[in-house]
Amino acid sequence: MTTTLQFTKGQGTGNDFVLFTDADGETDLDGVAIRALTDRRFGVGADGVIRAVRSSALPAGAATLASDPSAEWFMDYHNADGSLAEMCGNGVRVFARYLVERGLVDLPVGAALTIGTRAGVRTVRRDGSGFRVDLGAWALGDDEPTVRARELHAARPGLSLSVGNPHVVVALASDDELDGLDLSWVPVLDPAPAEGANVEFVVPSDPLVVDGIGRIRMRVHERGSGETLSCGTGAAAAALAVRHWAGAGAPDDWAVEVPGGVLGVHVAPGADGEHVSLSGPAELVFSGALTL
Repeated sequence: MTTTLQFTKGQGTGNDFVLFTDADGETDLDGVAIRALTDRRFGVGADGVIRAVRSSALPAGAATLASDPSAEWFMDYHNADGSLAEMCGNGVRVFARYLVERGLVDLPVGAALTIGTRAGVRTVRRDGSGFRVDLGAWALGDDEPTVRARELHAARPGLSLSVGNPHVVVALASDDELDGLDLSWVPVLDPAPAEGANVEFVVPSDPLVVDGIGRIRMRVHERGSGETLSCGTGAAAAALAVRHWAGAGAPDDWAVEVPGGVLGVHVAPGADGEHVSLSGPAELVFSGALTL
């Protein structure tokens, strides 16, 4: 049986996605189809696939509606290898633009939209330059893994933390170290997290803070996708890690330079702990149809 999929390609700072609408949950692509879609030589090419489905139409959406009945739409996200992911910081902003431009929601500038994800409900606000998503409360992990990466000649300590999905952040000494990494190989974590983790390698700028904004560079190896030009939750994790290391007096606003551009990270108090938000561009590139 063949299926014709109407899709849209979207990207946020080079982190790219194939999006499609399946409002009633009738087209749940399997891993083979997802890998075919995301293949950069034989498919559309992407870091992941996002299905726009009503929260009421899938089991994972039940918890969404129980916590916030206004979260009509669920971001059903798969990594490029077909594995499920809790959420994606760049992806949720691209998803919001997709919902707006396909006429599925009304979101004027200044308004907010609630979206269901496997990491819980996320609120996306539209501003004059793009979209900002509240990633929720963040938390430090309990373990202290070491990280080995190709062209990094000794294992380095990593900081485990969660922003709805798992991350390990590694500080490097220089831009040369960062640029010299070969992230076509999966970094090795010891101990290895049971569910895996995104791994961010970060270099603080010198000076670290300019005009009240912390500045860092980052590269990332994403669980299930490999090295990507950008990772939204990874940018947030990297900024949070450097802020943690910097200690008292570190700023709450950060500019994170990734290979695909610059993302903004902001930390603010919330009822359930510190929340971290992510801002940056979200664009739809082209649409088409593909027979699977």
